[in-house]
Amino acid sequence: MLVKKVLAQVEKITIDQPDEVKVTELGPLIQSGISIAVIIAAILTFAFLVWGGIQWITSGGDKGKYEEARNRITAALIGLAIVALAWLVIKLVTYFFGIPDPFGGTVDLPTAYE
Repeated sequence: MLVKKVLAQVEKITIDQPDEVKVTELGPLIQSGISIAVIIAAILTFAFLVWGGIQWITSGGDKGKYEEARNRITAALIGLAIVALAWLVIKLVTYFFGIPDPFGGTVDLPTAYE
């Protein structure tokens, strides 16, 4: 016969972790990324509100500058609402599916009974 029988039974195959790899779990990395993104969004929203407020104050009655400042403040408030809704969606998904909350803590939803 030209074909030889090969018996390849191995009890356990192990792959060593490279020394350069510091992240061993993906979950905490995603949680940190979401938390950092929310913090950065909140800081940017505050900065745009301040920037729009300064533009409004320094518009000096100029209709174009006033409109630009108003539009910047409106965009900042819409961005804040989007970030707040994204946070709420994440909280609700983690509550209903029982997965770990990336922001820590728990959501206490009201009930109709005690």
